[in-house]
Amino acid sequence: MRSRTIPFRFDVTDLLSKARRIVAGRVGDVTLNLPFVSIAVSPKDREREVARELVIRLQDRRVLSSQECCDGCIDSSLASLQEIRQVLVDKQVALSDMQDGPMFLMIDMMRRGIRQFLTYEERLAEISIRAEPGITRDFRREPETRQAYFDALELLRGHISRCLAQIAAIGGMEVPQGLPPLYRGPWLLGAYVAPAVLSSPDQS
Repeated sequence: MRSRTIPFRFDVTDLLSKARRIVAGRVGDVTLNLPFVSIAVSPKDREREVARELVIRLQDRRVLSSQECCDGCIDSSLASLQEIRQVLVDKQVALSDMQDGPMFLMIDMMRRGIRQFLTYEERLAEISIRAEPGITRDFRREPETRQAYFDALELLRGHISRCLAQIAAIGGMEVPQGLPPLYRGPWLLGAYVAPAVLSSPDQS
């Protein structure tokens, strides 16, 4: 069961400033809606191709649509996240000569969210496993820790899904149907560190 609490907040403030800088003076035909800011971009053909491939590869990943109920589910979701992480690294390598483009930025947004989730998860992992006799694989974490995992995974699921929706826009695709409706709406701004001041588009 989800408590709808926000156990940690994503910090992508530097990426939001970068987003403003990379579109300086450019006219875009695709609008990307990010936390706290929207930008207009004109993706190159290779970026659109990578975007379409990424949407197809990720839209059916278990962690994006699962509803964890036990420790076994949590472990499966963590494994799925590592698979997503590797796919993202591979795609950034493929775009290594286009690091100032919108696709590289959106992949960075996804990777940043996963990395910050895993940092939070490391703290949970230190207190999560009980070695008592009779504790099963499915219920070996303390109930409070298990709930913290549920809430954090829910937060990350929303972040990745909304990033994937913007990647779909870059690829000229519809929002993936595999994403639950809950994650197709506006960004949950309370889950993000609010930028004090965003760099203006004309700043380098």
